[in-house]
Amino acid sequence: MTDGDSAPQDRDAITAELAGKSRTRLFVVAARFRTLSLSQVPVLAAGWLAAKEGTFRADVTLAAMLGAGAIQLGTNLWNDAADAASGVDRPDRLGPPRMVALGLLDGAEVKRAAAASFALAGLAGLFLTFVGGWPVIAVGLVSLLLGFFYSMGPRPLSGLPFGELLVILFFGLVAVSTTAWLQGGNPVAPRTLVTGLVIGLPAAAVLMLNNHRDRVQDARAGRRTLAIVIGEPAARAVYVATLATAVGLAGLLAASPWLMLPAALGLWLSAAMLRLPVSARLNALIGRTALFQLVLLIAIVVG
Repeated sequence: MTDGDSAPQDRDAITAELAGKSRTRLFVVAARFRTLSLSQVPVLAAGWLAAKEGTFRADVTLAAMLGAGAIQLGTNLWNDAADAASGVDRPDRLGPPRMVALGLLDGAEVKRAAAASFALAGLAGLFLTFVGGWPVIAVGLVSLLLGFFYSMGPRPLSGLPFGELLVILFFGLVAVSTTAWLQGGNPVAPRTLVTGLVIGLPAAAVLMLNNHRDRVQDARAGRRTLAIVIGEPAARAVYVATLATAVGLAGLLAASPWLMLPAALGLWLSAAMLRLPVSARLNALIGRTALFQLVLLIAIVVG
């Protein structure tokens, strides 16, 4: 019996286990705090760039971390409720548990929590607007709209084939460049743009991993993610290529032996992605891919 075949039985056990948790814990699971670092690492990377230029501002860094994190968590909460309502999250889902689909949280209250998270991001954005002016408003509004339309509307972004590119753009280039600019840096300097790519590529790998795992369920729901469009072998190759490219570009920022650490982790993750079948076993790679991004930044900073 494959992992995919055993998913419904495992889901019953997971539901029973989660049913005994507090509501706070259930909301933490729904918000997917495990991958929160994906929105924090770009801000930290920009802070590192600013520190090298002697322009680091702790207040800007903290506000940007709060805003980016709130947008990510709000998007995750909204996705939990929206996918349950649309029927995408079914009992044979292979991914981590979704609270609304399992009947552990009400969809309306999860959407209210998402709205509160977006509002918190807006408050953080107000401070950053005082620092940076109207460009921050533009970036913030686009980010909030993307967070909402990721799961909503007639054509949710989560079901289209350019999600990975959006992640590289907003969880990498835009996040790093905007935060660097707010601290007095050049947002289009080569070093800033390369850093944005180095940070954005592993974030895109996380999305590719999720879409690769969910290809059967997503196709049945009418989605056309990149993993579905290019096919299973190519999806595995794209995941491997994003990690390898991130390490290669990191070498341009810091030619240091410390890069051997993320390179080794990337090789292990790549081998696992190529070896593991499309099943719930891929879930173990989600947090480790996010860890790869953090280790990569640490190696660059130390180097």
